[in-house]
Amino acid sequence: MAAETVNSNGELDGGAESAIDPAFALHRGGKMSVRATVPVRDADDLSLAYTPGVAKVCSAIAEQPELVHDYTWKSQVVAVVTDGTAVLGLGDIGPRASLPVMEGKAILFKQFGGVDAVPIALDCTDVDQIVETVVRLAPSFGGVNLEDISAPRCFEIERRLQESLDIPVFHDDQHGTAVVTLAALRNAARLRGIALGELRAVISGAGAAGVAIARILVEAGIGDVAVCDRKGIVSADRTDLTDVKRELAGFTNKSGLSGSLESAMDGADVFIGVSGGAVPEEAVARMAKDAFVFAMANPTPEIHPDVARKYASVVATGRSDYPNQINNVLAFPGIFAGALQVRASRITEGMKLAAAEALAAVVADDLSADRVIPSPFDERVAPAVTSAVAAAARAEGVARR
Repeated sequence: MAAETVNSNGELDGGAESAIDPAFALHRGGKMSVRATVPVRDADDLSLAYTPGVAKVCSAIAEQPELVHDYTWKSQVVAVVTDGTAVLGLGDIGPRASLPVMEGKAILFKQFGGVDAVPIALDCTDVDQIVETVVRLAPSFGGVNLEDISAPRCFEIERRLQESLDIPVFHDDQHGTAVVTLAALRNAARLRGIALGELRAVISGAGAAGVAIARILVEAGIGDVAVCDRKGIVSADRTDLTDVKRELAGFTNKSGLSGSLESAMDGADVFIGVSGGAVPEEAVARMAKDAFVFAMANPTPEIHPDVARKYASVVATGRSDYPNQINNVLAFPGIFAGALQVRASRITEGMKLAAAEALAAVVADDLSADRVIPSPFDERVAPAVTSAVAAAARAEGVARR
């Protein structure tokens, strides 16, 4: 088929083969809108919803700021914030081109967690400017979901925002991926009758997702985990590490491995791919018997599932057309719903661990090699994660109701 461009009507310009692309048809006009929750049918309704009735509510909030949670939508809405520098598989495409993805994220919040969300694409990439902008926007929101912001800036932005704000700040590319990965790994281990503490994992990719996965696996009690970047295993003896990777080296790789990704995979029980690089079959073949392969690069996994199945007892990907999809939508709607439910001031490591355990438990009675994680359309997922996160927030002292 000849090369095609898209005209102003969202149609493909390709001669006789032109057709309306269904993706453009679905996105025309955007994927979301604002809907009122109260009627404005007559003058009485207008006087209550707006002036003069609204003045009473404003005055009450001015006197008791916490009332904002009861009399506005603040505790039910999340800001989905990006700078467009690391948009899913597309890279640095800028804030305007990122908007369809942010709208998509917002409707997933609503569909799968009952949480309202507003996409906010910022026309700046400077860390200070992003932090200052989000802090100034924060009074309107109950939480901030950072999305598609490139590493390593994403780590500092999340840290500084959480230090500055008293509402949850959550970088989904990091923590959503980590929660779902841990849930799937817990079930894979249960299926094989082995404890997490007996497993040695290798992570390909030391960016946002790789760092967060390593951290949550260590928190969950993994036996050992080595993280690899383009230059090999992240280890304390390397002199080329960034601050983030230096910290990473401090809590991973207890075995003191050095060298390449392929050497780290020798005898490893778990491979987790969040890098997009190709892994040779010979390296997979040298993993431990009945290993687990979670090759999550999308659309091209680091290890093709057909290859992984030759050697691994459980295979997961980031794709929806293979079993065991590691999909963030299993985590972030319920995590935020639980945090907002109790007006949590932050999302703690304990809340993430609780989310992973609850997610794993959804299919714990129906485990198989092709079912170590539930479908995003399993209606049990969001309520289970929401309840577990809310309970963990109360237990950890960050709940305010």
